[in-house]
Amino acid sequence: MTTTAITAPPPEKAPARTRAGGGLWRAVRGNRKAMAGAVILLVFTVVAAFPGLFTSVDHPDEANFAPRLAPSTAHLLGTTALGQDIYSQLVHGTRESLVIAVVAGALATVLSVIVGVSAAYLGGLADDLLSLLTNVVLVIPAFPLVIILAKYAGKGSLTVILAVLVLTGWSYGANQLRAQALSLRNRDFLESARVRGERRSYIIVCEVLPTMTSLIVANFLGAALYSVLSAAGLQFLGLGDPNSQSWGTMLYWAQNQQALQTGTPLWSLAPGLCVALLGVAFALVNYAFDEIGNPALRPVRRRRKGA
Repeated sequence: MTTTAITAPPPEKAPARTRAGGGLWRAVRGNRKAMAGAVILLVFTVVAAFPGLFTSVDHPDEANFAPRLAPSTAHLLGTTALGQDIYSQLVHGTRESLVIAVVAGALATVLSVIVGVSAAYLGGLADDLLSLLTNVVLVIPAFPLVIILAKYAGKGSLTVILAVLVLTGWSYGANQLRAQALSLRNRDFLESARVRGERRSYIIVCEVLPTMTSLIVANFLGAALYSVLSAAGLQFLGLGDPNSQSWGTMLYWAQNQQALQTGTPLWSLAPGLCVALLGVAFALVNYAFDEIGNPALRPVRRRRKGA
């Protein structure tokens, strides 16, 4: 009579945690699209931090030149109908546009994490209420809501624009993070933490969130992209501060002075192209985090001959 040895299944391990430095760099370096996006973001960051390296005009809002000059070595993109240098406005406008993208994207992501992960981990009535709130915000058309909130909150303030973008940009990320956290809630490593008597806040911050790093960063990039496009739209419609230096404000004044009809198309096209390029950069970098979060998306490397 033979006996069959019954072996117990191996204990479930905690999901591999993303290494913030090496994993991210390898993912960006191994993906041409992500690398292109990172280079574009780096260029915009340098321009925003050190505008004096790219233009000698310190006050681009002052009308110190003849109006509607054509592009030349003195004025690379010409001048506006008000006698301002378009290139220097473009350079100085980079900072506010980038700040809006980063700050609004980061705050919206923090709100998404708090609502989505808390709802999944707490469960019960808390999950029902937070999910209801998320779904209500999610089904409301975002841009009309942004216009209404900006209109009634008082136009002109950068703080108001940031607050409006955060309030309308967190729901999609919260839904994604809740779904991911629900798949982790009953894992063994979380049960072990509960048995050890760890507090809920500790389990969420130290056990759950590190396993969701790639998804959280991907949500930040998506929220930053949404913020760039929405802020430019608000400022183009005149709901921002018309005296601020940003690409959206340039679009507003170009439209107000009929730049396309009066022979100064670069006044309108240049900031529009920069808004699109910054949005493309965030979308391209997101490819790297998609690969980290979903290994099935990683390209199959060709084996070397003779290997």
